[in-house]
Amino acid sequence: MARRIYTLQDHLKESLKDPAFRKAWEESELEYQIAQAVIAKRLTKKMTQKDLAKKTHTTQTVISRIENMSGNPTIDLLRRITNALGLHVSVRFE
Repeated sequence: MARRIYTLQDHLKESLKDPAFRKAWEESELEYQIAQAVIAKRLTKKMTQKDLAKKTHTTQTVISRIENMSGNPTIDLLRRITNALGLHVSVRFE
């Protein structure tokens, strides 16, 4: 009998059954979207974190924290980052 491989998706599906985990997962969605957008655009522009930091007058550590979702950027910093990447900030409440 073939052994089934336990994937990351399987683990996530199981973990989301835990209400505390599900709440933390859902609360991190905004940070995830910001991180993914910054990483994707920075890589498209062939910029390093250091390059982006220099253009936004911050440090590489600050950019890294945003990209690994451990930072809490201000709206001003997000505006500087998006300007440096040729994007714009849009906020909406649903």
